[in-house]
Amino acid sequence: MYREITIPVTPLPAPGGIVHSDRMRTGEITIRLDGHTLRCADVAMAAAATGPLALEVSPYALRTAERAWRLAEDLSCHRTVYGRTTGVGANKDDTVQGEGSTEHGLRLLRSHAGAGGDRMPDGQVTAMMVIRLNQLLTGRSGISPTLIAALADALRAGSLPLVHRLGAIGTGDLTPLAETALALAGEHTWLRHPIPPVPVHAGDALAFMSSNAATLAEATLAALRLDTLTKASHAVAALSYVALGGNPEAYATPVHEARPHRGQVACAAEMRRMLGMEGTPAPGRRIQDPFGLRAFPQVQGPALDSVRYLREVLAVEINAGTENPMISTTHGNAYHHAHFHTAYVASALDQARATVHQVAELSAARLGDLVEPEFTGLRPFLAAGPAGSSGVMILEYVAHDALTELRQAALPVTLGTAVVSRGLEDHASFSTQAARAATAACAAYRQLLACELVAAVRALRMREADLGGLPAGAAYQRAAEVLDPDLADRPLTADIARAAEVLDSLATV
Repeated sequence: MYREITIPVTPLPAPGGIVHSDRMRTGEITIRLDGHTLRCADVAMAAAATGPLALEVSPYALRTAERAWRLAEDLSCHRTVYGRTTGVGANKDDTVQGEGSTEHGLRLLRSHAGAGGDRMPDGQVTAMMVIRLNQLLTGRSGISPTLIAALADALRAGSLPLVHRLGAIGTGDLTPLAETALALAGEHTWLRHPIPPVPVHAGDALAFMSSNAATLAEATLAALRLDTLTKASHAVAALSYVALGGNPEAYATPVHEARPHRGQVACAAEMRRMLGMEGTPAPGRRIQDPFGLRAFPQVQGPALDSVRYLREVLAVEINAGTENPMISTTHGNAYHHAHFHTAYVASALDQARATVHQVAELSAARLGDLVEPEFTGLRPFLAAGPAGSSGVMILEYVAHDALTELRQAALPVTLGTAVVSRGLEDHASFSTQAARAATAACAAYRQLLACELVAAVRALRMREADLGGLPAGAAYQRAAEVLDPDLADRPLTADIARAAEVLDSLATV
């Protein structure tokens, strides 16, 4: 029987997590795992923890997993079961004979733990372990209860195995999961809080590795960052709108009722809310604004839809039983399949990065408008010093550098493939690389939005704009509190960093 342990951790202000008010008062969070209800926000909470996790595992899920283990052991005595009674990959037809149950499993793990590259970030490793434990609790892997218990105990203890980044192509995170399983078996390095080793049986090795938990961990964390940044971009665009004297007609309800795409309608409604556009708002300075303002709902809408879809895909994946073979206690049989393939994840990540890149282009365009006197009525580059002062001229260079990185990160990974294992595995989704690219896209987009925010706040200060009690006014106050009011020519590095930090707060205005 598993017990609930509540360990104080720092709460994450992420929506949708399993957080209970009685524990929130003392700063304690419990993550409950049952194989079906893990949320993306729970994964983020786990990744943010730097020590033991408060974890509650469903007793019913444990019993289901144990029944699958007993069935798998029985089936292995009567029929061929891939990875249990055979080798793996192109060795699928090699029957395992005359070996102890532990040796076959350990040999598989040892051979697949040949990872490369840098260490995987600690938060991603913890998130990977939480996702893998939850997947195992769906009761379809046939893995031994001992190994499930060890993984749960490692999370409760705050244990962290040494895991490397390279070794997956979207058809199973074999190397990071093999390293994790070997650590549980006492044959691989723990970076902190090692737990006593447990035996690994013949059927445990492939069952533990047969998952994309590491890729899903990085994809989930990136998806939540993208979600936050796309929400924050409404506030940033609203501040630029005020600084540029935008035309409200572009956001009018009748306009978007004429082509009611979900994300586009939501973006226009959010801009109306941020800017207090009730009734008939005052006309703008121009009959037609530049695209950075005028086309924002049409370009932001696909990004909102794509990020939402990505989160929906990940919500399915982190609660899925993907092990090959699948052990079905309902049907009393083992099924060989291709759930290790993550085309849904790779495609959703590709789409999200591509649509966010388009929105980022508009941010760079608005920044260009903010340094143009024709649009602001202010001096070139929002300069405030003697003639020839550069003002925020350098922000465009920083922004376009970041935009170029984002453009590279937005290139689709689904156009490539791989043929491995002597031709038996002749396709790959590269969702692992798509998740890494999403992480890079988040960092680049954050810098780009920060540059726009620095310029917008500066322009509003110079115009002494009155935002009244508007939500956009609250966004301005939050940003103005952290940005240096000095308008003289000076390095803007600290301003960009502070603006990047305040974006998460702007997402909740």
